[in-house]
Amino acid sequence: MLELKTIGLFLVTALAEILGCYLPYLWLREDKSVWLLLPAAFFLALFAWLLSLHPTAAGRVYAAYGGVYIFVAIIWLWAVDGIRPTGWDILGVSVAMLGMAIIMFAPRGA
Repeated sequence: MLELKTIGLFLVTALAEILGCYLPYLWLREDKSVWLLLPAAFFLALFAWLLSLHPTAAGRVYAAYGGVYIFVAIIWLWAVDGIRPTGWDILGVSVAMLGMAIIMFAPRGA
């Protein structure tokens, strides 16, 4: 159960980070409203707060989170950018998620 909660928290965290970065991208590259920076700041603050909710060492959380971020970014590529992931994308995501699982869920000594 802890594993599902951890992965779910990572997924929400990744979505917050992507939104916090995508909204300024829209302003800078797509000539959208500067007002997008306000929700972007909110999402980046939410991202930082969500990372702080994990009950393990920060460095371990940051390292493992990277794997989930890669997964969500590839989903974003498909859902938002309209680009279907390649087999190489899927392989890369699989390796990243395996790394996340090893980092977060490996047995630890006291």
